[in-house]
This record gives sequence, C-alpha cells and structure tokens, in this order.
Amino acid sequence: MSETQDSTTAGGGAAQLRGLAAVDEVLRQPAAAALLERYPRPVVVGAVRAVIDRLRREILEGGREVAPQELEAATLVPWVEALVHIALTPSLQRVVNALGVVGHTNLGRAVLPQESVEAVVRAAANYTDLEMSVVSGERSSRQDHLHDVLRTLTGAEDALVVNNNAAAVLLALAATARGGEVLVSRGQLVEIGDGFRIPDILRESGAELVEVGTTNRTYLRDFEAAWTDRTRAVLRVHTSNYRIVGFTTEPTLDELAHLTYERGAVLIDDLGSGALAGLPLFSAEPSLRDSVAAGADAVTFSGDKLLGGPQAGIAVGRAATIEAMRRHPLARALRIDKLTVAALDALLRLYLDPQGAVRRVPTLAMLAAGQDELQARAERLRDAIVKLATAPADDVVVVASVGRAGAGALPVSDLPSRAVSLAVPGGDAPSLLARLCGGEPPVFARVQEDRLLLDVLAVRDAEVQELAAAVAAALV
Repeated sequence: MSETQDSTTAGGGAAQLRGLAAVDEVLRQPAAAALLERYPRPVVVGAVRAVIDRLRREILEGGREVAPQELEAATLVPWVEALVHIALTPSLQRVVNALGVVGHTNLGRAVLPQESVEAVVRAAANYTDLEMSVVSGERSSRQDHLHDVLRTLTGAEDALVVNNNAAAVLLALAATARGGEVLVSRGQLVEIGDGFRIPDILRESGAELVEVGTTNRTYLRDFEAAWTDRTRAVLRVHTSNYRIVGFTTEPTLDELAHLTYERGAVLIDDLGSGALAGLPLFSAEPSLRDSVAAGADAVTFSGDKLLGGPQAGIAVGRAATIEAMRRHPLARALRIDKLTVAALDALLRLYLDPQGAVRRVPTLAMLAAGQDELQARAERLRDAIVKLATAPADDVVVVASVGRAGAGALPVSDLPSRAVSLAVPGGDAPSLLARLCGGEPPVFARVQEDRLLLDVLAVRDAEVQELAAAVAAALV
C-alpha cells in the first residue's frame, strides 16, 4: 500500500471513529432503557462497551467496510440485546442425542435415572446430613452414604468414592506405592482420553513405572523377573477403550493376586467401565465381584460409563488398602460433592434389584433395547417428520444402523439400531446438520452419503416429537 493510500485509510478510519456512538448515547435509546429495566445495569453496560469495542477494532484493523449506519446508537441496541441474552443464559444446554452413541463423552455420558435426578434436586435445594449423623448428632463421613451399598453390591470389605476413575487410580497408587515401583503390562499402558495416559497418572502418584512383558503377550514370569525390593504394587488396567486380539497372553487376576500377596505388595485392578448389570452385552467385561473375590486390594471403576450414573471414581477392595486411600491427603482434594453423593446413592440402590435396574437406569435400558422397540421408535419419528415437515414419504425412510456404547466402553461391540434417513433438499446435508446443532434444542446427528441420519438408540420416547419438530424447523 502506498503512503497516499495509507493516509487515506487512516483518515477514513478516524472519521468513522468520530461517528461511532458513545456508551451513554446507546444507553439513552428507548430499547436500551428497556433492557436496563429488565436486566442488571452492569451486564447491559458491559454489553454496550463490548459492541462498541468490537466496532472500534474492526475500523482500526480495516478488516471489513463498516457502513455509517452501523455506527449509530439505535443500530447497536439489537447487538447489545443479543449479548445480554447470551450473558444471562446458562451455557450448559440440554441436547437431543441422535448419534447412536449411548454414553457419548462429549454429550455428558450417562443420563441419570429419575431416582437420581430427584435425589440431586432434594440435595441441592436443602441442607442434608452429608457429614452429620442423624443418630448421634456428631460429625460423620460423606462416604457413609455409599459405603454399605457398595459393599453389598461388590462383596468388598471397604469402599471409597472420589471424583473420577483417573483420580481413584491416582489415589490408590499414591497411597500404596509412592517412592516405589509399580509393575504394569506393556499392553495396558492406555490413553484414557483427552491426551491423558496411564503412565502420566502413575508418575504423578510418586511411583515409578516398570513396564513388563510385550504389547500382546505378558506372562506371570515377566512380573516375577521384574520384581525388586522396591516393588510396591502391580497395576492391571482393563483395556476398555480398545482391544488387542489374536496372538495374546496375560496372567489371570488370581495369579497376580497370589503373587502380590505372597510378596507383600498390593494389586490394583482398574476396570475402567465397571459393569454391574448382568446384560449379555457385558459378558466380555471383567466382573467386579470376580475381581474382589480374586483378592485385588483395590478395584477401581467409573460411575458414569456402563454403571449409568454421575461422574465418579469408585474404589472397592481390602479394608487396609481402602483405608490407606481414605487417609491419604489427596483424598480431600479428590472428594465428591453432595450432589454426586445423592445421585450415586440413588443409582446404586436401584442395582439391589438387578432386573429393575435394567428398566430404570437409562444407560442400561438403551443398551438393552430390542430391535422391535427401536424399529417402532424410528417409525414414529419418520411419521412425525413427514407430517411436520410436509416432506415426501420417499425422502424419509427407516434404515438399519449401528450404535455404540460410547465413553470408551465396549469398543468392539456393534449395537444393532435403527435410524431415520432423510434426503435433504438440494443435497446439502452438512448445512442442515449445522442448523440442527444451532436449534432449540440443539440436535446432534450424522451425515451419511449426503443424507441426514437420525439414530434412535439414545433418543428417548418423550423426545421423538420434539426431534421431529426440530428437523422440520431446520428444513424451512
């Protein structure tokens, strides 16, 4: 750009800045005055300043041509109103999950059963006996609300709950192996999501990692050969988010338990997903009760995966190990809040009736849904879309689909499902999906071969009509 052009642009920018409305000028507009009556003044004033600052930057940077009318006070008010609405609207929104992934991590994993929801509302709206005994009137532990039911369900001597499963593993290692060595099979050094890896967590515990065996084959003799006088624990990690198949070998849990007991160390068994229900789909998952019965000192698992509850890390096992975890300083930093206690307590009590739990825990009900049920739901959705969107029936069809458990669980298990496949006018399925994501409520679905695919595996019956209305609105 020449010097002449530079000065012309600068001069134009200065003129535009002089024409930009001031804060007080915008606030004197009738529509802005109405905002001040409805909303807190600091919020409205902050929105006005943000809009003016944004225009000022655009003028100075010359990123786009700013028309004179865009600088007027009356023109700025709608932008201010939009910012105020965003500022005062809770960011976390309910969405409709038409992806066919039951425990979708990015969508919040498990949907809580109604009993847990009601328990959370009671705990949130009232004082509770979180750490106060109603019998003695003395201080108690928040763990007391979960301790007995976990022992009953798992057969363990003791139980402790922290804020997620990675925290449970970290605490178990810190309490039992800090300053010593932990033996782990090389094939179990997994990444658990968002870039976090078991070796990283292990190092933060203050223990030293010793890799044993090979990626696909590890024998008990490998653990025996790696053992030193600094070995404090053996960690077994269930590869819940992938599988190594084919030419594989690993010691049984009984063998590892015997070895660690014989040599005065501890065995930590990280099950990851932690399936309690007896669904056929879970047959390949390690049994919680079997891990406890085999003699694992601490068995850890998640609350919000196949268990179907709130985010939590649950540790059950031998009393001495769980007590060491409870007394460790990290336990305070990793403790759960009263809302998680309430939700998990209500969920676990549903498992006292195993058959009832499959019906009442949404995660289990979705994973156990039969093909007739899914077909009927998909047909209701198709019929509603055809009616509300006035779409040709041939453009909206029910098709076979494949769902997933999600949340890193059951990685090789395909879940037969049903979906509504929608031909998009103009063939621009990605644009329709974008409008659905930005709708009310937001809808997450898939695009497949230029068609919109609405999988009904994780769509509740009560959401079918709402989902159809969202699709019809996005098609307009």
